[in-house]
Amino acid sequence: MPRILPFLSTLLILSGCQSLPPATEGDIPPGTVLLSTQHCLKEYIKDLDKFHFGPCLKVVSVNGQAPLAREDGFIELPIATALHLETSCVYRHADGTPIPATVSTAVFEVKHDTFTNAGKRWYLHAHKQAKDVIGCEPTLAPSVYPTHGTN
Repeated sequence: MPRILPFLSTLLILSGCQSLPPATEGDIPPGTVLLSTQHCLKEYIKDLDKFHFGPCLKVVSVNGQAPLAREDGFIELPIATALHLETSCVYRHADGTPIPATVSTAVFEVKHDTFTNAGKRWYLHAHKQAKDVIGCEPTLAPSVYPTHGTN
């Protein structure tokens, strides 16, 4: 009897979890893509056995207007539409804290053919890789990972 009670409790908890609706990251409205409003690059450097904290980028305006971020940190952008994105970049210390003196801005132009397929998530990186880069060169990618790895 003492062994049955924990078993039944576990079974009850698991069956309760099974009846919950599946977790979703949120719906992407038709005709739109999602773009992360801010993103920081980091890259694992195997030789050093540590992460290198690369630059961070934040979208500060879309066509001159402050972006309206969703709860998940993404903004909805229409497909097949030219947009003017203003961004701010900042580099980070080895511990991941920002270096205020490195703040810079850059423009990223979304062309009519940049987003042709709706329903995807995109990330705008401050640069094409996390390490050994200078300046703010917004780079669009479908992944949180840098476009290029460090050699």
